[in-house]
Amino acid sequence: MRAKAAARGIALHVESAGTGGWHQGEGADPRMVRAAARRGYDLTAHRAKKVAVADFYEFDRLLAMDMRNRADLHRIAPPDRVCDIRLFLDDAGGGTRETPDPYYGGPDGFEHVLDLLEAGAEGFLARFDKSGR
Repeated sequence: MRAKAAARGIALHVESAGTGGWHQGEGADPRMVRAAARRGYDLTAHRAKKVAVADFYEFDRLLAMDMRNRADLHRIAPPDRVCDIRLFLDDAGGGTRETPDPYYGGPDGFEHVLDLLEAGAEGFLARFDKSGR
């Protein structure tokens, strides 16, 4: 999302966080780091963190990768939150709504997820361009 936004001249503050804290502080899966690097994305500085209550006020949108994560975000969201919660792929087109977890699959799974993430980022940014928000 950061790279695609920068390429369009859009200034966005983008962070990544999970609904669970199982891997807090750890880097991205080495298989994803390699797959992303082949596409020109550097994930070496990425560290896992857990969604914080402040995120519901700091960000305009929280984008969940799948229905379970979206439900978890709604469950933990403060009632007076200011952010919109939606699926990352809502604006991607193509009919796929959920981003699968490639962790237990082979290398093709990471490539597929990158394809979906690129489509999701493009769809989000196209919508952002039209609305300015």
